[in-house]
Amino acid sequence: MKKKYFFFDIDGTLTDKETRIVVPSAQKALDELQKAGHFVAIATGRAHYKARSFMDEVGLHNMVCAGGGALVINDALVYNVGLELDKAKAIIKEAEEKNVGILLQLTDSIDVYSKNDLFREQVGPRKEPTNYIIDPSLDYYGLDEILKVYLSVSEEDEKEKCTLKDTLGHLRFVKDYLMFQYDAKDEGIREMIRRVGGNMEDVVVFGDDYNDMVMFKEEWTNIAMGNACDALKEKASYVAEANVDDGIYKTCKKFGWI
Repeated sequence: MKKKYFFFDIDGTLTDKETRIVVPSAQKALDELQKAGHFVAIATGRAHYKARSFMDEVGLHNMVCAGGGALVINDALVYNVGLELDKAKAIIKEAEEKNVGILLQLTDSIDVYSKNDLFREQVGPRKEPTNYIIDPSLDYYGLDEILKVYLSVSEEDEKEKCTLKDTLGHLRFVKDYLMFQYDAKDEGIREMIRRVGGNMEDVVVFGDDYNDMVMFKEEWTNIAMGNACDALKEKASYVAEANVDDGIYKTCKKFGWI
């Protein structure tokens, strides 16, 4: 059996979005793929600190995380890069000028930093565990690394208050605020393959949502789950059954990978 290099998204692909628990047949597929000698990894937009426990839980040792900005190989964090500083600082400057709340992730942790508490005053706390560090003396423009930027701007107001939003990768998982983060899972996958000595044509990626579109590339095999968005299905090499209907396991059996 030819060795393949598998990369799996987490939410809606490996896990049931309703329960947030790994689909049992997906776990079985991960176990059998590794047993068969394939390279198996996570590919997620989650920060390293948030994705690490999941990687450990499902018994994997390799991961593209932080949207491609961080790599874990054989359980070791190889690198974790931040946003392009000039572009991030320009976005922050506009937000300050337009009285938009700002939170910055500066370390690989639940800590976020700001000069003031305007973000929470405008939209409340983030929808995940967070430690807020408010420091009026914080110099946004003197920072040498910024991992993520959160702005308290609604979808309705972003065209007016965040005119530079398309200069950096961004996502909106919560209607009240916008998140800027590294958004290049495909680059992370390519770098992983280079480092482990694989071939691009042997890569297989599994995903389900719009934020997975960046990793669906012509040079490798792209599997969209049956529960995926239509746009991702249109880019896919193959559309599996829904993840909760054993789509990952059935697809791996169909193609003879396990």
